[in-house]
Amino acid sequence: MELQRIGPTPLEGSRIVFGCMTLSEDTREAITAIQTALDQGINVFDHADIYGRGQREATFSAIWDALPGLRDKIVIQSKCGIRFRGTPDPSSPGRYDFSREHIVESVEGSLRRLKTDYLDILLLHRPDPLVEPAEVAEAFTTLKQSGKVRYFGVSNHSGPQIDLLRRTLPDPLIANQMELNLLHNHLVNAGVSVNQDNLTWPVRGEGTLEYCRLHDITLQAWSPLARGHLSGNLPANADDRTVRAAEAVAQMAAAKGVSREAIVLAWLLRHPARMQAVIGTTNRERIKACCQATEVQLSREEWYTLFIAGRGGPLP
Repeated sequence: MELQRIGPTPLEGSRIVFGCMTLSEDTREAITAIQTALDQGINVFDHADIYGRGQREATFSAIWDALPGLRDKIVIQSKCGIRFRGTPDPSSPGRYDFSREHIVESVEGSLRRLKTDYLDILLLHRPDPLVEPAEVAEAFTTLKQSGKVRYFGVSNHSGPQIDLLRRTLPDPLIANQMELNLLHNHLVNAGVSVNQDNLTWPVRGEGTLEYCRLHDITLQAWSPLARGHLSGNLPANADDRTVRAAEAVAQMAAAKGVSREAIVLAWLLRHPARMQAVIGTTNRERIKACCQATEVQLSREEWYTLFIAGRGGPLP
């Protein structure tokens, strides 16, 4: 497994990240999935305080007894900022919360469930319209000075939203986790759709990909497999664009003798932004299939063939 530096830090993370959102609550099954990821060279494990309402973090902690001495060999990141409906009061709506109090409490809860003294990376999960950057800076300073978090980043944030936070933060933001795959390709598509009229597909991204490259912020692609729609789980009601993209992936996988998962992920990893792909599967064979991606070399022509298929139309 190829490693890469995460942002402007000494952290060396695997190009493939193991996402723990669907980790089994059965301890034996969870350990098997985590061990499979480790055996493939994955060393970054992605959590969030809301996954299973904290249960995924608690289940993950069983790995310390199964593999003593592992903690210092892996990178653990978690996310905070999403609050469920009904907490703390029955009338409370589902919402986002970047208050100092909530950020600190969320991290302390994650550390308790994960049974670790520190997070390598903390990400703010989704933008909070009521964010006070000074409060975020205060929370981050508290967490870093206490040794509870080493580095910080965001998730689902645009360039201007990151700029707003960076204005008051004492340390750089090192990662931005965004939905990105061959079908949900807005971050890439925005770059080739500048100044175009009469577009028949949505363009969203507003320079976020370029912003992250300029500021040495590692992009982490969530849902990189497009929910399996391109690698064997094609919906019965799939539109023409999805069907054509799945066909392009299947043909390229057959030609290269690798899994379809490997082709889908290799498209992301080929991009010069040096992204990481956060996979969500806990199936042993699928984890192995995904990790073939780091061995796949896509030519410029192959990359564009997949992009055009996923885009659903020719370039401008």
